[in-house]
Amino acid sequence: MPALLLAGAYVSEYGFGLYPCEMCWWQRWPHFAAIALGFLSTLIQPRTAWLALAALAIFVSGAIGAFHAGVEYGWWEGVTSCATIDTGGGDPLAAVLATPLIRCDQAPFTFLGLSLAGWNAVISISAALAICVLLTRSGTKRKGPAR
Repeated sequence: MPALLLAGAYVSEYGFGLYPCEMCWWQRWPHFAAIALGFLSTLIQPRTAWLALAALAIFVSGAIGAFHAGVEYGWWEGVTSCATIDTGGGDPLAAVLATPLIRCDQAPFTFLGLSLAGWNAVISISAALAICVLLTRSGTKRKGPAR
């Protein structure tokens, strides 16, 4: 799931010009971590521990997405200015003109009334909960019934 969500983010960015704001990037990092943790689960035991950590990372991305969606819908203030410009000691006007203004408090695209951050929240939190349920069920199946 994280790989698909990241692929969607990059297609949106490079294919449709929906460049990420700072909070969008915050949502991507836990997905990268989840992919790495999922890979580690194929190499290092106990597999379920790595998968549980991956589920936690996916959940964190969803929680950030929920917070970001709330900022976009005006339910609360964001924690960053989301439009800061680093002049690097050079010409401030040139830096402003060369920097695309990507705001965290405005959704550049919505689908069925949800922003991309909102969709990340719904999909990621649902996936994390599903992984936890599956891990719990697989743990009880392995142990078998009590005698």
